[in-house]
Parts: sequence; structure tokens; C-alpha cells
Amino acid sequence: MATSIARYWRETPRRYNLGGNRCQNCRTVYFPPRSVCPSCSVHRQSLGKFEPFQLSGEGEVHSFTVVHDPAEGFDMQVPYVLALVRTPEGPTLTGQVVDVAPEEVRIGLPVRATFRKLREEGPAGVIHYGYKFTPTGAPASVRPAGVRPDPPPAPGATGTARA
Repeated sequence: MATSIARYWRETPRRYNLGGNRCQNCRTVYFPPRSVCPSCSVHRQSLGKFEPFQLSGEGEVHSFTVVHDPAEGFDMQVPYVLALVRTPEGPTLTGQVVDVAPEEVRIGLPVRATFRKLREEGPAGVIHYGYKFTPTGAPASVRPAGVRPDPPPAPGATGTARA
């Protein structure tokens, strides 16, 4: 099911900035943001006691899988790596690991969030962006022959946003 445009724009702060929140009682960080903290002994104590928190975007691969049978709309990207990335702030995020050959992804690989084009929706061509992860440190190796790279950024796009 497609995300409504209104909902998409309401979610912009967390989609584009990795904006979560932190419980002022126990200091646990959440992404996406929550309104009640399941870590506090009495959940009602956390109501109204959250503060915005900016995740760094840094992390390391905790677990991953290589997808060979894609979901609809991702046919051009196989094989691709889908990983659980543990952040130093606490939350574990799910995301695609890009700019590296799938066989070079390993548990413990340091990665950083980057914002890329995810898809276009509807006849108006609304472009949805989100985060993916790229390796940090050593340069990523070249993709093996036959594996399609991510497409180039859309004309007029700025920053690191690309599919």
C-alpha cells in the first residue's frame, strides 16, 4: 500500500534526519520516535517526558541477508543486501547496504546512513527519499560484472540523494 503524501511529509524529520527521541526518565533512545517508553518500570511515567534526539547515522552491521528474489519494484536492484544496523546510540535500524559488493558485507562492517531516492509514486511523480547505509573506512570495492549499480541522481538533485 502506498504511503499518503500527507503522512509522508509528517514523517520527514525522521526520514531525512534520523530524528528519534529519548526518554527523560531512563535515557533510552528510540527510532522511530515513541510516545511511551517500554523500558521504564511504570510506562505512564514516561508520558510527555520525551525529548527529540538526533541519531549520528553511524553504526555497524549486526545481521544481514542478500536478497535475490526482490519485492515488486526492486527488480533492477538484485542482488541487494538488507541489514540490521546497530547504532552507538542504541536503536537497531533496518536498511539496505549499498556501494559495496554483496559478498563483501560482513557482520561488524562499519556503515553510515546516507539519504537516497527510494521510489517515485503516482502520476505526479512524487519522489520518496530515505536512508540506506554505505560502508565507512576502507573504500568500497567495485560491484562484480553483471550487477547493476544504483542509478545516477535525478537531474537537479543535490547532496547524496540517489537511488
